[in-house]
Amino acid sequence: MATFNIVWHPHPVTKENRSEQKQQRPCILWFTGLSGAGKSTIAGAVEEKLYQRGHHTYLLDGDNVRHGLNGDLGFSDEDRVENIRRIGEAAKLFTDAGLIVLTAFISPFRADRQLVRELVEQGEFIEVHMDTPLTECEQRDPKGLYQKARDGLIKNFTGIDSEYEAPEAAEIVIKSAEFGIEECADQIIDYLLANQIIYARAK
Repeated sequence: MATFNIVWHPHPVTKENRSEQKQQRPCILWFTGLSGAGKSTIAGAVEEKLYQRGHHTYLLDGDNVRHGLNGDLGFSDEDRVENIRRIGEAAKLFTDAGLIVLTAFISPFRADRQLVRELVEQGEFIEVHMDTPLTECEQRDPKGLYQKARDGLIKNFTGIDSEYEAPEAAEIVIKSAEFGIEECADQIIDYLLANQIIYARAK
């Protein structure tokens, strides 16, 4: 795609202005893990806690995004890469708005997650690895997808016939098989407080 006639247009209200107004540092909380690992559940619990504290957030969920923005994509490796690329660009816009963005996507490939990390400023991409064993995810199987994959009804299913590349140095590792929803969410809130993404000003 030719971009030589496209010039970035600066505007007077900056990301710093928006962040100061919201009294928070914008970031992307990137939840990654196998299907059934608890990404959407924990991301939703964290967003609720942030909302209760008066913070400004938005949650991008894998299934929800495929109803609209990424509705034209399938689950081949190529489509998975494009899925994450689009989400990364959308998440970058949300950080520019001064928001704390939570994204719940399997995002199986390290290179794709690194691509998103490089889209934003240093410290703004916080990888949250939902480190839940495959056996636990299969036992949960909330959508019945693992059984369908085992029966050959779903192809290219992560963890079964498509690889998941676990993070090597995630900022946050959550063991959802060992802790409850509230405990997992509190671990993430504690990280945000410790790193001054948010401040102790609970309402």
